[in-house]
Amino acid sequence: MIKNMIKRLVVTSIRLLGDSKLGRLIHEEILNNSMTRLEQVVHNGVNLKFVTPNALNLYRATTFSTKEPETLEWIERIPPKSVLWDIGANVGLYSCYAAKVRDCRVFAFEPSVFNLELLARNIFNNQLSNHVTIIPLPLTDVLGFSTLNMTSTNWGGALSTFGQSYGHDGHEMKKVFEFKTVGISMIDAIVRLGVPQPDFIKMDVDGIEHLILRGGIDVLKTAHGILIEINDHFSEQADSASQVLSDCGFELKEKRHAEYFDHDSGSGRHTFNQIWERRR
Repeated sequence: MIKNMIKRLVVTSIRLLGDSKLGRLIHEEILNNSMTRLEQVVHNGVNLKFVTPNALNLYRATTFSTKEPETLEWIERIPPKSVLWDIGANVGLYSCYAAKVRDCRVFAFEPSVFNLELLARNIFNNQLSNHVTIIPLPLTDVLGFSTLNMTSTNWGGALSTFGQSYGHDGHEMKKVFEFKTVGISMIDAIVRLGVPQPDFIKMDVDGIEHLILRGGIDVLKTAHGILIEINDHFSEQADSASQVLSDCGFELKEKRHAEYFDHDSGSGRHTFNQIWERRR
């Protein structure tokens, strides 16, 4: 309650200040300085720093080692200098880690206009501009124009879906923002954009993972491993993704999430990172 009162007070003050030249100057200075706040992260001896302009990004940085330990362990097993596609890169925490710890050549797919600046800053602040390439387009099953539907306009926000009205759990999403853009398939990324064939793929796009897989079968057939976030209660997503990956020669090795998600009252309890490896 106190936090909400303070927030309302701050918002009101900013609105009032915004009507004056001095207020606009103060507002601009606050905005500019927010992008200079960095949080130092150390994981397994690897030093990283991430920009934290809001509470969400501070949370992402401070929980780096605990929120998705299975993702970090999977990245640490990738052979050095591999090509990694990070599909749904958000602000680039895992892109930066893979580039730093395994010397990967990373292609970070992230369409959110609110996340792209932070993604670029995190890559630059960690001196990884030669390792990580940003592709600011959504992946889907076919090349075409559609709408990126978003549930948040926060820096570092997630739960967006391209071309569909459902979200990460298969239910109708509560959209607060949208814009038209072009979506490409995994095959288009290689054939039309010249992106190198991935050795490994990390995919977390909050709902249309199965569609992206369907549009990239020829790409999947030569990849070595995939980590993909799947909601077990979203049966269309889970069953379709499993079928495509099995048909492309993969087998499910494990599915995990951090222990505290077991007590989540929402969809986090049923959402896991699945790790698929090529059948021998």
